[in-house]
Amino acid sequence: MAFFYFYTNKAGVVVAPSTETKLPIAGETAPTTDETTAPVTPSAPVTVSGRLVKISAGPVVLGEVVMDVKANASSSAEVAVSYIERQSGNIYSYLVHAGTLTRISNRTVPGIQSAQWLKDGSLAFVRYLSGTDFSSVNSYGLPSNGSGGFFLPQNLSGVAVSSTSILMLASGVNGSVASVANTDGTKSSEVFTTPLSSLRASFAGKNQYLAYTKPSATLPGAAFLVSSTGHFTRVAGPLYGLTAIASPSGKWLLVSYVNDDRMQMKLVNTTTGESLPLPVATIADKCVWTNDDASIYCGVPVNPLSGFNYPDDWYQGAVSFSDRIWKIQVAGRYAQFVLDFSKETDGSLDAEALAIDPLNSVLVFLNKNDGSLWSYSL
Repeated sequence: MAFFYFYTNKAGVVVAPSTETKLPIAGETAPTTDETTAPVTPSAPVTVSGRLVKISAGPVVLGEVVMDVKANASSSAEVAVSYIERQSGNIYSYLVHAGTLTRISNRTVPGIQSAQWLKDGSLAFVRYLSGTDFSSVNSYGLPSNGSGGFFLPQNLSGVAVSSTSILMLASGVNGSVASVANTDGTKSSEVFTTPLSSLRASFAGKNQYLAYTKPSATLPGAAFLVSSTGHFTRVAGPLYGLTAIASPSGKWLLVSYVNDDRMQMKLVNTTTGESLPLPVATIADKCVWTNDDASIYCGVPVNPLSGFNYPDDWYQGAVSFSDRIWKIQVAGRYAQFVLDFSKETDGSLDAEALAIDPLNSVLVFLNKNDGSLWSYSL
């Protein structure tokens, strides 16, 4: 789900033609041509080690998609990563095994805050600000080729996607309303309402949703499963700093929270309600589920600084982490070390926007410290 927080070996880069357009503001009928902004060519991907590649020095828009692709029956399997460059809003595709980077859209979209992609990479729902005081939030369906597009309702508090649907959340002083639409924005229908005004929502398998109060270190939060008929069932909380992400099937929730000023993490079985503590702790937004519900990959801080309010200060950029990547096996709940970024690069990793391909072969993540985008072959 998308939310705003205001605050060596080189491969070639293939660049698309340089005609540029900007996204419209809600209410405009068509984008306007911009002839003053020169196209930006990013640096080529850099292979840091045999398995770790810096795809882009960034900064990259928060949110990318990782796909397993095959051109034809005789071609070998390939993993493609699609992402948006923050400065220009151009869309790029990186082929992991070939090591090639191609700009597939040169549509100029300055100011994008986040992107939610369809699983096939054909469309990204980008969110950006407009208005004289930048108080309006636009949510726009942007095809990966940059051609066409459509608006979702303005000033949504959140957008989530599945392979077939969009979940749109509108929140205000009187509560929140969630609606579901087709991925082309048509046939929108209301799925639930709640008096809770500070809420996050996402898909949790088929025909149900995850909704939880926006995380705060100073207020206890709760997580709910919401049925297709709009019935709320609490599955976690009250817990301070609660953040949650549902497994693809919706059977499990990964829940992070704060207890005695220390981050903790657990699994919740949504069928039985059983809570299972985990041996490592981070903020759930720094994790990603594998497609089969079997594992979770997380950026886990090494010796996080004391004296800060987690997760608030991390979201707001008041504190950063130095992460290692760990894999958590759901069966047995044991943690397996994957990557020590600082040893591979002599730099520090504050991982966010983790994504993994359906075959669990490539992990992709952003470094919050500088907005760079990385891939790691598992």
